[in-house]
Amino acid sequence: MKMKAVRLNKIGDFRMEEVPLPEVKGEELLVKVEACGICGSDLPRVFELGAHVHPITIGHEFAGTIVKAAREEDQELVGKTAAVFPLIPCGECEFCKTGHYAQCSNYNYLGSRCDGGFAEYCVIPSRWNLVFSENPEVTKEELSLVEPATVAQHAVRRSGIKAGQTIAIFGAGPIGIMAARWAEIFGAGKVVLFDISEEKIAFAKERGLTILNSMEEDPKDGLLRVMGTDHVDAVIEGTGTSAALNQAVEIVRTFGRIAMLGNPHRDTSLKLANHSSILRKEVDIAGVWNSYYAQMPLNEWQYTADMIDAGRLKVNDLITHTSDLEHLSELFEQIYQKEITICKAIYSSKA
Repeated sequence: MKMKAVRLNKIGDFRMEEVPLPEVKGEELLVKVEACGICGSDLPRVFELGAHVHPITIGHEFAGTIVKAAREEDQELVGKTAAVFPLIPCGECEFCKTGHYAQCSNYNYLGSRCDGGFAEYCVIPSRWNLVFSENPEVTKEELSLVEPATVAQHAVRRSGIKAGQTIAIFGAGPIGIMAARWAEIFGAGKVVLFDISEEKIAFAKERGLTILNSMEEDPKDGLLRVMGTDHVDAVIEGTGTSAALNQAVEIVRTFGRIAMLGNPHRDTSLKLANHSSILRKEVDIAGVWNSYYAQMPLNEWQYTADMIDAGRLKVNDLITHTSDLEHLSELFEQIYQKEITICKAIYSSKA
C-alpha cells in the first residue's frame, strides 16, 4: 500500500510523493496524521539548512488518530486521538535518567531526524510519545498546536512569573501570543507584548492583547504609558535579536528575571551599559529549550492538552492558513518569500 507524504529530498527540493505505507513493529503505533503545524524552524530546514538525513518527511507539530498497534496490549489505543511528542530520547544519558529529555545527549526526533507529520500516516515509537485529548469537541487542528503551546508554557514557567506580577514578551508570533495567554492563566497582573510588525501588532490587538511597537516607541516609555511604571517583574525574549535582548535588560526590574526563548539567527551583542545593569540589578537569566515531558513534578505537554480540552487555553484563533498535502510546498514557498503574512499555518487533512 502507498501513502502521500511531502518529502524534503535536498535543500529546496520539497514535494509531495507517494511512498510505501510503513509497517509497525515492537512498541510502535501507526497514527493517521490529521493536522501538522509549520514551525518557524521548518522554513530554514527546507530552503537553507536541510535536515540531518535526506530524503525525509519533516513536520513535528502534529496530531491524529491511532489506527494500528503492533503489540496486543496497545490495541486499546486504536481509535483514540492524540498529539505527538516528537522527541525520541536515548533513555541512557544523565539527562534522560533525570527526566530532562529535551537535553538528551543522543536523541532522535520525528520530523527532523526521522520521518514526521507532513504525511497521511506516521510511525510513533511507542504510546509514551502520545498525549491524549479527552474532549471530542477539540479538533485535530487545535491538538497540533500542543507542541508550540507547550514551548510557550515552558517559557512562562522559566520566567518565574508569579500571580499578580507583571511580564513583558518580545515577539508576537504564535508562541508569543500563547505565552501571553499562559501568563494570564498563571495569574499575571499585567501582560504586555512587543513587536515591530504592524501586521502582528494588529493581529494581537484583535485578540484583546496589550501590544506595543518597540521600534516606534521606547519600551520603557510604552510601559510607563500603559502600566504607570517603566519596568516589569519578568521578561520573555522571544525574538533572538540583539535589539530585543537589550530592551529586555532595560525594562526588567531589579532582581527580576529574563527568560531567553528566541533562537538567534546571527551573532547577538549586549550594550556595555546593559551588561553592567544585569550585574547591578542582579537579574536572573534563564535559558529556554523546548519543554518538560516527565511526569514529575508536572508533564507540561499533558497540562497543555488538558487546558485546551477544558477551553481555558484558546489556540484555534491563531490558525490563519491551512493546506492539504498537495499544496503544502506551495504554502511553504509563499511564507518563505513573504508573499503572505501568517500567524500559524498548518497541514490539515480537512483542507
